[in-house]
Amino acid sequence: MEKKVDSNSPTGVLEDYFRSEDFETSSSKDRSSSSYSKAENKSKHASRWRGFMQLLRGGTKKSVGSLQSLSVLKLLSITRSSSMRENVVVAPDLFAKTNMCNSKSGSRNFTLSELQAATNNFNPVENMIGKGGYAEVYMGCLQNGQYVAIKRLTKGTQDEMTGDFLSELGIMAHVNHPNTAKLIGYGIEGGMHLVLELSAHGSLASLLYGSKEKLKWHIRYKIALGTAEGLLYLHEGCQRRIIHRDIKAANILLTEDFEPQICDFGLAKWLPEHWTHHYVAKFEGTFSYLAPEFLMHGIVDEKTDVFAFGVLLLELATGRRALDYSQQSLVLWAKPLLKKNDIRDLTDPSLAINGSYNARQMGIMLLVASLCIQQSPIRRPHMSQVVQLLNGNLSYLKTSQVPFLCKTFHEELSSAETLKKLMMIT
Repeated sequence: MEKKVDSNSPTGVLEDYFRSEDFETSSSKDRSSSSYSKAENKSKHASRWRGFMQLLRGGTKKSVGSLQSLSVLKLLSITRSSSMRENVVVAPDLFAKTNMCNSKSGSRNFTLSELQAATNNFNPVENMIGKGGYAEVYMGCLQNGQYVAIKRLTKGTQDEMTGDFLSELGIMAHVNHPNTAKLIGYGIEGGMHLVLELSAHGSLASLLYGSKEKLKWHIRYKIALGTAEGLLYLHEGCQRRIIHRDIKAANILLTEDFEPQICDFGLAKWLPEHWTHHYVAKFEGTFSYLAPEFLMHGIVDEKTDVFAFGVLLLELATGRRALDYSQQSLVLWAKPLLKKNDIRDLTDPSLAINGSYNARQMGIMLLVASLCIQQSPIRRPHMSQVVQLLNGNLSYLKTSQVPFLCKTFHEELSSAETLKKLMMIT
């Protein structure tokens, strides 16, 4: 007897849609396919991917640029990106074109004495809230009473620090969206400093994994949707596309009303209009969020962020870390359960105890996650499609590119018999 598909599971979400709508497939060519036609040899790609998975299982990996939290307010992941100096050549142009990407005006140039007064002279005991290999983050209070987070670069040659500082500042000064971190100002006296708004609830990681009180479902879904909208803005809302390259729970800050804000642009790259992708030789980022094409070929484009966002969705749904203490990859753990359509085992136990989540939204979130973590980048959705799906707009599946994504989803999650049912025209 055939097992009935849960209508609120990822497969069930699609099944209901296919049965209730006159779904028509249409062939389309993904706009990113040309980016990878030369870079991807299928059999070799698969072989190297299996090797990567074995590496994950072997426990020899290391997160690059991870932040050691010194407080429950884990505000910023501090990373050093020497390759970001490649972007310094465009910094003067960026500062000149102040209207680019809805640029915010009025960023202050703080003096060293102002920053010292705000942070009790950069007190390492009372004010330091984060420390990485090449930067420190301090909580401070400005003269007007506003609380801020001050990121101070601490290591590297003068040229290296200047390059990293200009790259991050050049991007942050030209983004303006409710779901990106707010730059208040900077300081160049006595070192390189970035001054940001202090987030009331710290980072998503601190609440998901460092708090006794678990995040409620409606907050998790709000965080997922807001982060997706922030990424969509970075990818498509600016004249020069921005690839963040370090999307993870520690880099999602939460405001007083739990509005997510993407922070830490230390690894971010501008992607010129006519470029399909960047090639980055240096291994940078957080291992458990890195897309296969970056690990194997050094390719960076919008789909790099999409993969990391898929991992973030799995964290929100399951309550598990991207890489747990036993060194198990969340993606490796989740994929077999996604294939079995096992929504019960995928759901965070703290949510499942009292059924305190929207089962339909859970199914949609897992559907989107499964699409985002596809091995091949051309099989992943664009963030515009992700936002539509998370908003519950399944009619968006009728557009030119999404049927291909649905086919991908079927191949990953459904048996041949289920596929036959899903593709029935009612």
